[in-house]
Amino acid sequence: MSLLLQQTAVVAILAVGQTLIILTAGIDLSVGAITILATMVTAVTATENGVPAVLALLLGIVVAVACGAINGLIVTRLNMPPFIVTLGTLSVFTSLALLYSGGTAIQGEYLPPLLTWTGLPIELGSFTITNGVLLVSVVYIVVGFMLSQTAWGRHVYAVGDDAEAARLTGIRSKRVLLSVYMVAGFIYGIAAWVLIGRSGAASPNSLTDVNLAAITAVVIGGTSLFGGRGALIGTLLGALIVQSIAIGLSLAGLDQHFRVLAVGLLVIIAVAVDQWIRKVGN
Repeated sequence: MSLLLQQTAVVAILAVGQTLIILTAGIDLSVGAITILATMVTAVTATENGVPAVLALLLGIVVAVACGAINGLIVTRLNMPPFIVTLGTLSVFTSLALLYSGGTAIQGEYLPPLLTWTGLPIELGSFTITNGVLLVSVVYIVVGFMLSQTAWGRHVYAVGDDAEAARLTGIRSKRVLLSVYMVAGFIYGIAAWVLIGRSGAASPNSLTDVNLAAITAVVIGGTSLFGGRGALIGTLLGALIVQSIAIGLSLAGLDQHFRVLAVGLLVIIAVAVDQWIRKVGN
């Protein structure tokens, strides 16, 4: 169980940001690219430019928020579909990460201790977790509270359910959408810190299939791709299910391609179930 939690941490925290965007009937295909860009900005700035680790970490988070803002501005100002917008920025942010880092990884021994802090273990008897797992737990608690107990959270659900109806009731739908993408960007910046600690390095070539894993976790967790319905507890369970299946197939000796196939099938099944629920509800 402790190993499962550690391996799920990165996908689980990225799925939080993805949940927020899917709740608004959008989708973010640039999840991994933003996280990698924030990771490389943080690592390169701290190791090659001599910037203190705290400032480098803050800079990485600011970059992630800026990337989220770019996505949000294009969606809200140009009225473009989130799928197309984030598909384009996926390539843009990936290229920026490669250009900024020179395409090379930075190993953990060259990184300041603060950046690898999320990978430090915490012993609880025979149970071992990491600081990164605790950080992910805090993110779930805070964002869960924001969604369920604040006006902003109610506005997110309202916009996802029917943006035009929300606008007619006085909710500034475009401002809510923009804030959702920026909050998601902030979460991706935190995820970059968790990723550095988890992998013990900063590499521009990591998180190759994280977009599919994050979306799968959200959909399996019960969040509707049509927006307006879902909860973070379901997202967490979905992330654990995805990782459990991946680990189980690996222990069974199956090739990596079969694990990717299984995740893809999970997405199709989850979306089909979601559509059936909507049809029955109507």
